[in-house]
Amino acid sequence: MDSLLWITIGFIIIGFVVLVSMKKSMESKLAFIKANKESEESSIKAKSLVLWIVSTAAWGIVSIILIVWSFHIHFG
Repeated sequence: MDSLLWITIGFIIIGFVVLVSMKKSMESKLAFIKANKESEESSIKAKSLVLWIVSTAAWGIVSIILIVWSFHIHFG
């Protein structure tokens, strides 16, 4: 198998492991934000939560692009 396929598989697996490991932490931050809406610390946690969501979306988009590119090269 070529290196692009291994990079794609590694990127998806490593990204999924990171997302699952950070999920619990993000859930607790969300619970804190809901409980303390006016807190300064709540604002900081909200920014990190939004960054996590944006990063997750970016990881998903890059994963899809890598899969399509890999299939295009492998079967095209």
